[in-house]
Amino acid sequence: MSMLSSKSAGVLILMLNGRLDTNSAPEADRQIGDAIDQGETRVLVDFSKTDYISSAGLRILLKATKRLKQAGGAFALCNANEQIHEVLEMSGFVTIMSCYGSVEEALQAMNK
Repeated sequence: MSMLSSKSAGVLILMLNGRLDTNSAPEADRQIGDAIDQGETRVLVDFSKTDYISSAGLRILLKATKRLKQAGGAFALCNANEQIHEVLEMSGFVTIMSCYGSVEEALQAMNK
């Protein structure tokens, strides 16, 4: 898995490429944690190039959500494929974090 980052309208956008699983979760956790440590308070994870998420991936999303909420920030997800969206629904994550259909939709909601 690789991760590309960009910034738009004050929101850090992280695009995960590949699988977010036991092998890749520690690196994703480190990169997201480093961004938060460096002062990022609004983070959007773009799943448009992610094809799979495991429980290890869910754990890092939950960890980031908790950290940003404690800091008064925001964490959101977008562009989840059908399988990832189903995992998010079954795990109850859609009630914990905001999920959007596109980057544009997410940015609009995060900038209100």
